[in-house]
Amino acid sequence: MKQLTKAEEDIMKILWNLDEGSVVSILEQLPEPKPAYNTVSTIVRILEDKGFVNYRKEGRIHIYFPLVKKAEYSNQSITKLVDGYFQGSFKSMVSFFMKRNDISIEEMEEALKGINKEKEK
Repeated sequence: MKQLTKAEEDIMKILWNLDEGSVVSILEQLPEPKPAYNTVSTIVRILEDKGFVNYRKEGRIHIYFPLVKKAEYSNQSITKLVDGYFQGSFKSMVSFFMKRNDISIEEMEEALKGINKEKEK
C-alpha cells in the first residue's frame, strides 16, 4: 500500500468520517484557511490514482468514497513506523513513547486492559 502525503491523509480522514462526499462537502470539513476547490479536487484525483478512493456520478457531481479502510491504513502506517524506527520491536516503541510522554504504569495498564477487551470481541 502506498504512503499518503499529509494533504492526502487529511482528505482521507474526512472521507473516512463522512463515508462519502463530493469535493464541496470535503472542502466544507477542512479548517480555515481553506484550500482552493481545484486543490482539493486534484488531491482527490491523486487518491483515486493511488487506489484509495473511487467515485460514483450523481448527475454532474462525483461522490467519492474510500476503498481503503482507516484501520487498514493505520495498521500499515504503524507497522512501517515500528519497522523503520524501532527495528520491528513494538516493545521498543512503547518504551520510547512511555519515556517521551511521561506515561505512568497505571496509564499503560489501562491501555492494555482496553487492548485486551478489543481482542476478546
